[in-house]
Amino acid sequence: MLFKDKLCWVTGASSGIGEAIAMELARCGAKLIISSSNKDKLQRVQQNCLKHTSQCEAIPFDLSNPTEVESVAKQTVAKFGPIFLLVNNGGISQRALAHETSVEIDRKIMEIDYFSYVILTKTVLPGMIEANQGFIAATSSISGKFGFPLRSAYAAAKHAIQGFFETLRIELKPYNISITIAYPGRVNTNISLNAILKDGRAHGKMDDGQAGGMSAERCAKIYLKAIAKGKPEVLIGGKELLMVHVKRLFPSIFFKVINKINTT
Repeated sequence: MLFKDKLCWVTGASSGIGEAIAMELARCGAKLIISSSNKDKLQRVQQNCLKHTSQCEAIPFDLSNPTEVESVAKQTVAKFGPIFLLVNNGGISQRALAHETSVEIDRKIMEIDYFSYVILTKTVLPGMIEANQGFIAATSSISGKFGFPLRSAYAAAKHAIQGFFETLRIELKPYNISITIAYPGRVNTNISLNAILKDGRAHGKMDDGQAGGMSAERCAKIYLKAIAKGKPEVLIGGKELLMVHVKRLFPSIFFKVINKINTT
């Protein structure tokens, strides 16, 4: 009931984890703002959310365009007022070797997966600080805990999320603002289908691990529960999460395993 009648903003809400989070918040009676770059899919999610809550505003914009992100963020806060919960969830993955990937692709992934989170967060923070309350969530990945082949820029962005939001958590403690970083493993979404290849095209294939992963709905429930409890971070997934612990406790074993992954 924490989010009932509270203004909650979810990015990347047109599919996958973001859509599932939006639906779960709608069922809780939250006042919703949902965003993504896909206007048609976003409107579908909006209609489904409105079956459960009285307010769901769909605001599409392009996370890869920092000028647009900042403009939309400022307009949204000015129109709707202080945000109670911001879920930075929009993102894009990668399937390309680092030495074959152009810097332009690296920058695009960083803009979407990291800088958009920073811009949105900095825009909503003044209202949260004034209200002396608020929740901010950032969707990372287990690739934010260790590097993984074919995901150099993606892993870099997810590592950057950890550094920024862990620092922010410490700085915002006096203002009663909670920061939660989520590290999903294999979740059954379209992330691998939409992942960027070295030439900028979509990967267009569902990874086997992704197809057999946890449902987005289950992921959303775990994610929101962690946010509500004020957890600093939450690992979400199945047996693949063991790699996070193996790297921390047995790094030599981790590197032996990771080096066996086929990158061709």
